[in-house]
Amino acid sequence: VQLQASGGGLVQAGGSLRLSCAASGRTYSSLSVGWFRQAPGKEREFVASINWSGSSTYYAGSMKGRFTISRDNAKNTVYLQMNSLKPEDTAVYYCAAGSYYSSAGSYDYWGQGTLVTVSS
Repeated sequence: VQLQASGGGLVQAGGSLRLSCAASGRTYSSLSVGWFRQAPGKEREFVASINWSGSSTYYAGSMKGRFTISRDNAKNTVYLQMNSLKPEDTAVYYCAAGSYYSSAGSYDYWGQGTLVTVSS
């Protein structure tokens, strides 16, 4: 499975962005997918995950209510809708597949990351 994250960019505080994680490989629709982020000088942190069917989602506490993860298995794509963005959301965002949990080590496949910059 190869993952391609996209949709990052520069946005003002309070704005929105939608990230996409497109995948190749027929098994993608059977895998849970997660989003992580890594800010400069900080460790990678869990953002959200979604199970294979999209029926179950899981969010880190600080993102709950502002971010929404969803998927379209017909398009082999998982999305992360980010609203009410804050400067502290600035980070490189990565998608990963193979787990539903918040531990980065539990994921088997990683995308290359997309940069989100939120200006104040």
